[in-house]
Amino acid sequence: MDYDFSFFLVVATLVTGIIWGGYLLVLKSRGEVFDEEKEPWFVEYAHSFFPVVLIVLLLRSFIAEPFRIPSASMMPTLLIGDFILVNKFAYGIRLPVINKKVIELNEPKRGDIVVFRYPKDPAVDYIKRVIGLPGDRVAYYDKKLHINGVPINQVSLGRYQGVGQGEDMTGNEHLLEDLTGVEHSILIRNGAASAEGVYIVPKGSYFVMGDNRDNSNDSRYWGTVPEENLVGKAFFIWMSWDWQHKGVGFDRIGTVLK
Repeated sequence: MDYDFSFFLVVATLVTGIIWGGYLLVLKSRGEVFDEEKEPWFVEYAHSFFPVVLIVLLLRSFIAEPFRIPSASMMPTLLIGDFILVNKFAYGIRLPVINKKVIELNEPKRGDIVVFRYPKDPAVDYIKRVIGLPGDRVAYYDKKLHINGVPINQVSLGRYQGVGQGEDMTGNEHLLEDLTGVEHSILIRNGAASAEGVYIVPKGSYFVMGDNRDNSNDSRYWGTVPEENLVGKAFFIWMSWDWQHKGVGFDRIGTVLK
């Protein structure tokens, strides 16, 4: 069980709902008619907050949840300060707090940008790109990917010019990677050491990497992501605010992620 914001939303919904519903039942048992002006103060608060917290709980648990990008690990796709929306039903419907899947829907595809609970500390949310699917053989050598023996094509786009809090990424090589049909940008810091090796993705798990390949704590270092740790699929940037440097990034608002 996760004692996160969803837990407190569930508790708030239950408490306000019980107070409000209980008050109505008491009135009914007494044969009295509901009158807002005669509500006790605590019932008035419950009456006001119950529909609000219920709607927020339903939207956040089953439709979409907002997240803020705190690090440079997904640059250049996602910048520090981007605010994204995550589709909560893309990979099935899960009950809040206990995270039990009750409705099976789609499975992650290679190239999806996913938010998940970090396997080493499930209280922390991570965001990475799905590279390897269950059963895949992923190899990473000389800053190049091979999936099931097939080299992944990369095309250089020149040197990257960082902005805002990601300005220190300036000079990294900017490449367009074709992840078996999903084209996306990545950054490589030539000369920097990075984890290399061959990884077999176990059943029910996913191999994930950041687009900023030499500045990402991902599956190369701590292993794969179990399916039950998936939170949802990132699909939209609804706000971008780098408060330390450039302010609001109006050019990024409305970006559809791929």
